[in-house]
Amino acid sequence: MELYLIRHGIAEEKHPDISDASRKLTKDGEQKTKKVAHRLQEMGLQFDVIASSPLVRAWQTAKILHNVGLSSQVEECSHLAPDGSIHDWVGDWLEPRNYSPSTQLAVVGHEPNLSNWAEFLVWGEVKGQLVLKKAGMIGVQLPETGSVFGRCQMFWLTPPKYLL
Repeated sequence: MELYLIRHGIAEEKHPDISDASRKLTKDGEQKTKKVAHRLQEMGLQFDVIASSPLVRAWQTAKILHNVGLSSQVEECSHLAPDGSIHDWVGDWLEPRNYSPSTQLAVVGHEPNLSNWAEFLVWGEVKGQLVLKKAGMIGVQLPETGSVFGRCQMFWLTPPKYLL
């Protein structure tokens, strides 16, 4: 199974009058995310499911990916919120679905979670070495059996500037 960890696009700055959960993509963030999505489509990517953090900026990013035709299915997943846990996500969301080895799953979330998750999947620990830029993507191949932690292979790490 291939797992694509995608960071949300450029969002509104933090402001006391706006809750973090309500921060939207900026106009520039929407435009760049659409360009990245179109480029991914041109490259032939197709996701079986796009799972998104419930925060507005991530959900907007997931909908852009969906609207471009990268997947016909978008689902909200609370484990992808900034306070989410990879252990909870694997146990509550990934394992019960019993995906086939050919599944391509995209998750849209936040930093530093996504980079930390990728490191934990690949190395079995967080080393703080990966950084995922806004609208960037990390791809990891999950093993067909057994635990995913420390047993995945990273095959993609791309900042958006290489897709624009």
